[in-house]
Amino acid sequence: MSDDQDKDSKTEAPSEKKISDAAEKGNVPFSREATMFASTLAIYIFFVFFLTDGVATLTEALKDIFEQPEAWRLENATDVVALITHLIWKSTALVVPAFVLLIVFGVGASIFQNLPVPVLDRIQPKLNRVSPMAGLKRIFGIQGLVEFGKSLFKIIIVSVVVVLVLWNDYFATLDLMFSDPVTMFSTMASDLNEIMIVILLSTAVLAIADLFWSRHHWYTELMMTKQEVKEEMKQAQGDPIVKSRLRSMQRDRARKRMISSVPRATLVIANPTHYAVALRYVREESDAPVVVAMGQDLVALKIREIAEKNGVPVFEDPPLARSMFAQVSVDSVIPPVFYKAVAELIHRVHASQPKRMT
Repeated sequence: MSDDQDKDSKTEAPSEKKISDAAEKGNVPFSREATMFASTLAIYIFFVFFLTDGVATLTEALKDIFEQPEAWRLENATDVVALITHLIWKSTALVVPAFVLLIVFGVGASIFQNLPVPVLDRIQPKLNRVSPMAGLKRIFGIQGLVEFGKSLFKIIIVSVVVVLVLWNDYFATLDLMFSDPVTMFSTMASDLNEIMIVILLSTAVLAIADLFWSRHHWYTELMMTKQEVKEEMKQAQGDPIVKSRLRSMQRDRARKRMISSVPRATLVIANPTHYAVALRYVREESDAPVVVAMGQDLVALKIREIAEKNGVPVFEDPPLARSMFAQVSVDSVIPPVFYKAVAELIHRVHASQPKRMT
């Protein structure tokens, strides 16, 4: 019941990180039916292009042995080894092509689905692999039922094809028992070719369906709950609460440093309580006035309060204060558009307190 609830809660698509982690552990979509189709195709190619020549070569070798037994004396162990070696070499024409085709097509089918990655975790012993309960879940779970359905499909298809082929050639098959061996093998090869073609087509259909199913099942198993998505985001980006606190602390420190710079300001432009911009202008330090502090509402009131305590002139100019607050930043010079208005205020400061600017 808990497993069903857990699956129901997995409503989010798997993240790139989870897919990557699964791939590193060897958890990738894989269709056994695609590999089976590749093996069946390899066998069919061997049957069509290599079996006839291989059987002919082996038949000639056996024919020479039985028709000319005097050429193969078996008087000691050396003669026996020589005969066996001869037969093995002649048999390679029949066995080696099949062996090579099965390997090439089998490996090709695996690479076609996923690039091979060595994963030591897959070969490590785990108790859940020998657990009876885990085995029962695998057998009677969705994956087990799908595997059973695929096996049943293959059994039915093969049985039906064999019955239909043999039923059509029932009497001809009976006559083969009294016919020439060459004719018998030719007819059997024709029937086997028909059976192989139908099995190959059926396996191809099953492989295509299984490819889609395996990828769908793999993707479904990797789906995440909303909590898992949040936890992964925390791990990747950090805890949002901690980050928010850090940002708040950084803002507080920056605000304190800014407020501590107000006594060094040359003048403050205010709106009277909503905005405040503190400027410092010393000709030896910079070519234009520099913003040393700025704020609105409570911060603006604090800037104004400190300025008044330290004898810094405060000019109430709402349009100028609003414009400057929207366009300037702390520790930067003011834009040229404000030069004229600020220059007039600085001139008034010099006129009223000529000894302040030193």
